[in-house]
Amino acid sequence: MIDNSIFDNKTVFSFEVFPPKRSSSIETIYSTLDELSDLSPDFISVTYGAGGSENCSNTLEIAKRIKKSCNVESVVHLPCLHLSKAEAATMLQQFSENGIENILVLRGDRIEGRAPAGDFLHASDLSGFIKVTTGNSFHLSAACYPENHPESESIFSDLNNLKLKVDSGCNHLISQLFFDNHIFYRFIENCRLAGIDAPVEAGIMPVINRAQIERMVSRCGVVLPEKFKVMLDKYGDNDEAIMDAGIAYAVNQIIDLVSHGVDGIHLYTMNKPVVARKIYEAVKNIISIPKTPALAS
Repeated sequence: MIDNSIFDNKTVFSFEVFPPKRSSSIETIYSTLDELSDLSPDFISVTYGAGGSENCSNTLEIAKRIKKSCNVESVVHLPCLHLSKAEAATMLQQFSENGIENILVLRGDRIEGRAPAGDFLHASDLSGFIKVTTGNSFHLSAACYPENHPESESIFSDLNNLKLKVDSGCNHLISQLFFDNHIFYRFIENCRLAGIDAPVEAGIMPVINRAQIERMVSRCGVVLPEKFKVMLDKYGDNDEAIMDAGIAYAVNQIIDLVSHGVDGIHLYTMNKPVVARKIYEAVKNIISIPKTPALAS
């Protein structure tokens, strides 16, 4: 189980992976896991779709492999909007039986044409349910949004929702991707002012092609700094150049974040271990230095 003491003196470094498409065998991700585990991450999280418990099997199998074969802590994503309490209880039992002790609690996306199950309308509803039904059997993490959740009414309502997650049992936060560190620093300051003191990992996504960033902007509404736009305009039509530039941009983000005392870096790998390795090799000596006492803008 993840122990929050890992955040005390070091910059935590972790990865996200996702299961292969349904048309692909689960074994196609095993070499990716092996390559990522060679980089000694503090944990690897595994996503899965928002459609209920039928999507859980591959996520669970991958999480088991990370924990048992790669000897790395694994975190399962658990979106709850389309999940019933009965399904949630069954899944928690499966996690426990398979040695999975860490959960990233999420509301999850709305599925077109399908009504929510109605038991969990917010991530905090699920984290509260887990705490009531299982006690301290799981380490709970939650997502946070430096540029506000797309559906939030204001920064204040977003912070209130985030505090509900923490107060209901989530003691570790992972941020949505962002490309402007100053936005993240302002978000952290607002969190602390709101009484949210859980460690926050910065979510970093290296841009490796133009289509990827266009999807992210459309889906997440992230702000692109001017220097990022210049980079995209200059190199976006050259696959090799934009990959190199995107990796360099991510590395520079991480260096700045670590120098400001960020609690951790959560790298959205897109199942690209070569990209993850290049970034890790560029920052491994930086993240190994004891972190500064507090994040500041």
